[in-house]
Amino acid sequence: RTLNNFKNLRGTVDLLPDQLIKWQNVEKIILEQLFRASIKEIRTPILEMTELFMRGIGEGTDVVSKEMYTFLDRGERSCTLRPEGTASVARALIQNGLSNKPPQKLWYMGPMFRYERPQAGRQRQFHQLGVEFVGLDSLRSDVEIITLAWDILEKLGIKELNLEINTLGDNNDRLNFQKEFLKWLEANKKFLDLDSQKRIEKNPLRILDTKNVQTKKILEDAPRLFDFLSEKSLERYLNIKEQLKLLKIPYVENLNLVRGLDYYTHTAFEITSGSLGSQSTVCGGGRYDNLISQMGGIETPAIGFAIGLERLILLAGKDLDKKRETDIYIVNKGFQAEILALNLSRKLRNYDLVTELDLSGASFSKQFKKANKFKSKSIIVIGHNEALKNEFIIRLFNEESIENMEETISFEDVMKLDNWLDKNLLLKRSF
Repeated sequence: RTLNNFKNLRGTVDLLPDQLIKWQNVEKIILEQLFRASIKEIRTPILEMTELFMRGIGEGTDVVSKEMYTFLDRGERSCTLRPEGTASVARALIQNGLSNKPPQKLWYMGPMFRYERPQAGRQRQFHQLGVEFVGLDSLRSDVEIITLAWDILEKLGIKELNLEINTLGDNNDRLNFQKEFLKWLEANKKFLDLDSQKRIEKNPLRILDTKNVQTKKILEDAPRLFDFLSEKSLERYLNIKEQLKLLKIPYVENLNLVRGLDYYTHTAFEITSGSLGSQSTVCGGGRYDNLISQMGGIETPAIGFAIGLERLILLAGKDLDKKRETDIYIVNKGFQAEILALNLSRKLRNYDLVTELDLSGASFSKQFKKANKFKSKSIIVIGHNEALKNEFIIRLFNEESIENMEETISFEDVMKLDNWLDKNLLLKRSF
């Protein structure tokens, strides 16, 4: 196989510099929002023990049974590329003795891996932002995390947002419902689609989330989890809805919303966008009070959400495609001029300036054309004569104002350079 035949694997993509402008702009807005909300970053390994996801996510889920990238390493240990982030965060907190400490508000961002059919906004290596509130059980933490997700999406200029919410009750509510639901499923098994039939044994609640139109219609007559909620669970849910109304965050109830993973309790929510077509979910989350104890930690309440960045990039506002223009382009020619230019470019990095140093050694006219192509706001020229005098010429790259805005500055005269930059580029220095 020659090098020319190498291609990326199906479901993975190369993100090239021009595409990454939007990614970086989106990430910057997200990180600003998280920083302002006093949420701290956590980074966990991409590779984990397979058992972590089998126990944490649930063997009966599609993720574990069909979609994980799992292999034996050289020590014959079963390893898996993480398909989601919550189980890893829970493991990190338990292992490092933090799950029983004061509440943690955490975020992570990075690649996840699922063997799915690739489509718009969904790849086999995809990127996810996750936020987890660990050690908080009040319904206000549910409201805060929903609000945080909603505000991030609004801040990114995403249109046609819809919030869907549901409650899955506590463990007792679910067990009571599941008994009745299983009886109903067995009686109606022959009317369900094949996928739903297979789920009866492993993960019956997931049948409520089916996309099969015929099964959806049959489920209209099934028992409803909502009818099995205790008074306490019901009151909790009603209070959350009341607070969302007060915050003017519109929502619709979706009593079939159960989310794809086994560890959810009480609040489950999704935020969709009408701009995305059938694959409309942008954000999904919920409360998972049992996960940490299920994984060997102590009883610890928690709630979180995850946002797929690929879908976010498809939806984010058009103005986020714009890259910041070059502030200064340094034209230079001749051995001494090139050394001075390199030194000057290092100094200019102490300013909030995008500086492009021409390394081509081409003629001045070619370098000027390049500066024009870069749409540089200003230009610095260092030729043989300037190098001999230990100075440079700086001017705005706008022919009408060349005479007014051009200055010759000595390399020693930092104050004169400061004044010119303040006056013409209005940018801050970062030292």
